[in-house]
Amino acid sequence: MAMAPKIAIVHERLTDVAGSEHVVAELATTWPGAEVHVPFARAEGIPAGLADRVRTGPLQRLYRVLGEKSYAPLLPLVPRALRHGGLKDSELDAAVISHHAFALAAVGAVDAPSVAYVHSPARWAWDAQFRRDEASGLPRSAALRALAARARANERRWAPRVTSVVANSTAVRGRIRQWWDREATVVHPPVDTAYFTPDTETGKGDYFIAVGRLVPYKQVPLAVAAAVEAGVRLIVVGDGRDMERARSMAGPGVEFRGRLPGAEMRDLVRGARALLMPGEEDFGIVPVEAMACGTPVIALGRGGALDTVRPGETGVLVDGGDEREIVHNLAEAMRDFNDAQYSTGQLSSWAATFSPAEFRRKMSAVVAGVL
Repeated sequence: MAMAPKIAIVHERLTDVAGSEHVVAELATTWPGAEVHVPFARAEGIPAGLADRVRTGPLQRLYRVLGEKSYAPLLPLVPRALRHGGLKDSELDAAVISHHAFALAAVGAVDAPSVAYVHSPARWAWDAQFRRDEASGLPRSAALRALAARARANERRWAPRVTSVVANSTAVRGRIRQWWDREATVVHPPVDTAYFTPDTETGKGDYFIAVGRLVPYKQVPLAVAAAVEAGVRLIVVGDGRDMERARSMAGPGVEFRGRLPGAEMRDLVRGARALLMPGEEDFGIVPVEAMACGTPVIALGRGGALDTVRPGETGVLVDGGDEREIVHNLAEAMRDFNDAQYSTGQLSSWAATFSPAEFRRKMSAVVAGVL
């Protein structure tokens, strides 16, 4: 009987459980014998069931000294930590690297073939406008510029050495081609379609919904402004540093619910007429979660939405040259929204093509191809 290949999984940090950590959890399910290597982690950031498989590196002690709060000062040290950590002496058949900005350096520690699952080349490093939107104030802007230079240098150095590159969307594949001069296979991230399901007993409400962290690139304030212009009800679920800007644009029909438990958020998504996605996402898991619940999506027609929103079948794509035009087009889409056009069965069937089982099958095939 053939021995199972020895795989190592690498991630940049396990400090919070979000979309990329769900990817790591599914990679760990795909290869149940694989260790998960990260430079530093905290208990709250480790997906359920993985604690015994996580191997931290030399930065873990320093992260604890910092109180396991701010990890930003440690990011420039991640490449060296990965190259000189536990991976270096491992006898591996392959390394699977979950990359945001610095994890790619792990290829310098292994002699085995490598697969990089790229959530995106660091947009804040390569895209000056994105960086300006993310950082306000001279000290923060200067720090982000310096970190961006380190991230670009890291990606330039190690991207040519990766055996196989995987992008999480068609848009990310384009960035990889533009910034790394590499071709990539697209494997969409896993969406928990067993948890996000339609509610067959309760009907739709009279509201639209926006869900997620309120950070600049997600552009939630534009959804708020559009709802006010359209004269429709909008529920905003989430919190973040863009909250003040979002509240400043709100009218009487906009409700801010903050962060909610998963089941409560899911129920609100199930009851919404449509989910709004006004920012450009690398992929965008929340819109697929909404479709899995039988809720269509109104999205900016850029980035990952081009892979997930099928106009007239699972939602509406809008465009715009500037923020004012985007707000106007979102408002028009909400005013003209035809609820009867969308079938719960069609929405949930489309979402099923992004299931964890599909993700595991496709990633298994990619890794088998480099062994």
